[in-house]
Amino acid sequence: MRLKAILTRARAFPARLARRARLARDTRGTVIIEMAFAVPLLVLLGFGGLEMAYLTLANTRISQIGLSAADNASRIAAGTSLSLPQIRELDINEVFTGVEEQANGLDFKQHGRIILSSLERNPEGGQWIHWQRCYGDLVATSSYGLEGTGKTGTDFKGMGPKGREVTAAAGTAVMFVEIVYEYQPLAFGSWLGPRTIRSTAAFNIRESRDLSQVYGPGIKSVCN
Repeated sequence: MRLKAILTRARAFPARLARRARLARDTRGTVIIEMAFAVPLLVLLGFGGLEMAYLTLANTRISQIGLSAADNASRIAAGTSLSLPQIRELDINEVFTGVEEQANGLDFKQHGRIILSSLERNPEGGQWIHWQRCYGDLVATSSYGLEGTGKTGTDFKGMGPKGREVTAAAGTAVMFVEIVYEYQPLAFGSWLGPRTIRSTAAFNIRESRDLSQVYGPGIKSVCN
């Protein structure tokens, strides 16, 4: 009986050895384990790429909004052929309405601010921020000067980065726009940290206008 058992085990040994060899060559479990480790990383990279794309899109949109606002403000010409066109608070409000429409989806009113300045020449030939209007609840001020800056003298060089200031010619005005926007991340706010997007744009007015003041009607969008 012992001999028979030994012979039985001996005959079964090659089969067991073959099964072990097949198990050694089987990598299906290894692939599953590798995927278990890789999937979270792939998801993280995918959402990270989506966040960066959204941030780039937000920068582009803010830049385009600034350009459109400055362009629209430069085209304002309310009046008749008997007098110089006037700029009214109502016209400025309409420019800001266009900003809100163009910024649809960005929640711009709550998280952004647009500052529209009329850069002109003062009576002494210097640069002067004659008036300034703002829209948006974000607390932010102009980086280049407040309303009334440069009213007298010639020390104020204009608006824009130092050495590359935008200036207004005599008898005309430049509509200078600054936008400050707090980026609202999709999912990676703690990773990105606070992101503030800033953009500027400037257009010279398209035709002569009454530069003496901003007229009514309309709500005065003061910069608090």
